[in-house]
Amino acid sequence: MKNIFSSLPDFLQNALRQQGITEPTPVQQKAIAPALDGRDVLATAQTGTGKTLAFLLPLVVHLQENPQQNALILSPT
Repeated sequence: MKNIFSSLPDFLQNALRQQGITEPTPVQQKAIAPALDGRDVLATAQTGTGKTLAFLLPLVVHLQENPQQNALILSPT
């Protein structure tokens, strides 16, 4: 299976590498591609499995391509 990180822009791939993140977690591998395609994604996984990056990486790509748009992230406490 292709590493989904390779479909991200170079600046994100470089940032991930600088943080020592080279392999996506299972939730990232499954969620990033449909999110990049603009589809809704519903994912559940244990704490610490990379869910935050699974939605943030496609969001950063979208905002970089559409700088006039905004994002609001609501997170339960």
